[in-house]
Amino acid sequence: MPDRAGNHANVTLGFATLDEYVKHNIPYFGAITGRYANRIEGGGFILDGREVQLSQNVAPDTLHGGFRGFDRQLWAATELDDGVRFHRLSPAGEEGFPGALDVTVEYRIAPAGNALRLDYLATTDAPTVLNLTNHAYWNLAGEGAGSIEDHTIMLNAGTFTPVKPTQLPTGEIFPVEGTPFDFRTPRRIGDGIRGDLQQLVWSRGFDHNFILTRDRDSDGDGEDETGLVLAARVVDPASGRTLEVATSQPAIQFYSGNFLDATMVGASGRTYRQGDGLALETQHFPDSPNHPNFPSTILRPGEEFCSTTIFTFGIEG
Repeated sequence: MPDRAGNHANVTLGFATLDEYVKHNIPYFGAITGRYANRIEGGGFILDGREVQLSQNVAPDTLHGGFRGFDRQLWAATELDDGVRFHRLSPAGEEGFPGALDVTVEYRIAPAGNALRLDYLATTDAPTVLNLTNHAYWNLAGEGAGSIEDHTIMLNAGTFTPVKPTQLPTGEIFPVEGTPFDFRTPRRIGDGIRGDLQQLVWSRGFDHNFILTRDRDSDGDGEDETGLVLAARVVDPASGRTLEVATSQPAIQFYSGNFLDATMVGASGRTYRQGDGLALETQHFPDSPNHPNFPSTILRPGEEFCSTTIFTFGIEG
């Protein structure tokens, strides 16, 4: 991506070779995470009166689908005129999830070349739960360029779901007003990340689910006309590069790269340290199957899971 001076840089964190992706699955660089993105407490839940037990890859909990989630699977790829279509059939019982799931994710580049659109579609032959997202890490100064603390971020969210020390949601919904989680107007990331609030200490920074604010449309149903809402806007003041995220999903996970620990070398040949990238994961709420007050993530036969997220890039100034 070019900066305001026309200099190009790779703005996503990742590895130089396939072997490194196979070796280092934990960062989930650029991956589709599923079947259930984020965490499920105790690795289980009740579905239609039946107890479902999942693999517990972050014992005793399940993170991003288990030991061999969607990030560890080989997808069939079909080249499109403007992108790629990825497809796979997740068999019933994979990592403990019920129902065979047919999943397609399309990555398309906008005609102007400045936007990446992700469309997710899934169907099942038995009741199951589903939460899909993309786990790209961004650094608008360029991957390997150092900390993202000088980036500014706007999150279109008036509430968030607080977490326990295990980073699982408590089930409560808190207002962001008067807290370091208030990004409704753009703020420098580093200004709040080192606060002593217990939520930040437990997560080593920001790693929280923000509930998106949607304007009511003419139908009064809480959705805008396209189903998409601006979720986030990130700016690197030094380079002028900008990133906007729009989505049909109800929430976005803002993760400030807290667990990058200099044990991995990126595509640039530089190590990734804490805070060297940020993730903006459009999603349903974490651990929704165990919280009836959260939006449902149950998918049933005859239904379609559909969602769209668009990453739009620009230059400011």
